Amino acid sequence: MMDAGKFGMVAAIAAMAALAGCQSQPYNGGRQTQPGGQFGSLPPPSQSAFDGDWMSTDGVAISRFTNGYFETLATDTGNKLAEGNYTQLDTRTVSISVTSLIRQTTTQVNCAMVTPTQLNCTGSTGQQFSLTRRATANS
Repeated sequence: MMDAGKFGMVAAIAAMAALAGCQSQPYNGGRQTQPGGQFGSLPPPSQSAFDGDWMSTDGVAISRFTNGYFETLATDTGNKLAEGNYTQLDTRTVSISVTSLIRQTTTQVNCAMVTPTQLNCTGSTGQQFSLTRRATANS
C-alpha cells in the first residue's frame, strides 16, 4: 500500500506530465514565431511597483502581488488564506478584490503606497492595516 507522502509525489508528477502533454509546439527558448517563420522575443510582462511580497505588520501573513493577481499566505504554514485580483489606479494606489478562502466572502480593499516599502490599506468595512515590502534574496 502507498503512503500519503508517496501518493502526493506520484500525483504531482502525474499532473506535471499531463500539463506537459498540453503543449502544441516544442519549446523554443521563449521566442515566438513571427510571420515567415522567423523568431522574435516575447515582450516582458509588465510589472507594477506593487508587484512582490508584502508582509503584514504582525508577521502573520504575506500578501503577494503578481501581474494583477493577488494572494495572501500564512507565514507559519504557507496555506493560502485569500486570493483575488488587483488593479493599479495610479502610481500610488491599488484596488484589490479579495476573496477570503476561510470566510468565503469577497471584499474590496484600497491600498496607497506611502513609501516604496509601505502600503496603507483600507477595507470596504473601514478596517485599516499596513503591509511592508518583504526583502527579496536579490536585493
